[in-house]
Amino acid sequence: MNDVTTLLKSHRSIRKFSDQPVDQETINTIVACGQAAASSSNGQATTVIQINDTDSRQKLAELAGNQAYIASAGAFLVFCADLNRSAIACEQQGGELSPGMTEQFIIATVDVALFAQNCVIAAESRGLGICYIGALRNNPAEVTTLLELPQNVYPVFGLCIGYPEQDPEIKPRLPLDAVLMQDKYNAESITPAITAYDEHLRAYYLSRTGGKKDSCWSEEMLTLVGKERRAHMREFLHAQGFTLR
Repeated sequence: MNDVTTLLKSHRSIRKFSDQPVDQETINTIVACGQAAASSSNGQATTVIQINDTDSRQKLAELAGNQAYIASAGAFLVFCADLNRSAIACEQQGGELSPGMTEQFIIATVDVALFAQNCVIAAESRGLGICYIGALRNNPAEVTTLLELPQNVYPVFGLCIGYPEQDPEIKPRLPLDAVLMQDKYNAESITPAITAYDEHLRAYYLSRTGGKKDSCWSEEMLTLVGKERRAHMREFLHAQGFTLR
């Protein structure tokens, strides 16, 4: 494997950071790498807000379920899907944004994910660790108020960046043949792949936690998608202008 492949396959989420700050030049470079990501029709629908204020960091940590590493990481960024900038561009051309289109929402959200993953790769290539914080969506209205986000902008997730103070094992993924399919969807491969992966992931959790966590992927999916989750997001998105028509 080449260096890039090795880096990509060695990703871990880091949740314990040293108190060493990440300098602004490094953050600027990381975000510039994010800007280099593919963007649908060059929409560039991502805005990144760097949170420097200590009180704001602490408040965001509380809003995200008291995840302390939001406050302790060397840097914390909030990635927003931003159609407000596009709306301003339309106005400059004498027109206006066609509001609430589902396709625009998808484009903006995908742009954010591509942008952020470039940032992650850039950070990890410099020996930094990262952790995505999707739990900002636990309280998106409060996050929006804190960050003074205008209409047509919403916080997709946060990103902790810092110097790791832990060295966790790499979490195993689903078998490749459950993900990479040829010519058509192979439904018959799913059940045996899940069974095998459940055993593998359970062993990983037991090893990593010294027997304290006894769980598997299918159990996690029952918790994740087997019940309503963040049902408030539809109403929140509608209030922000993402009416999804």
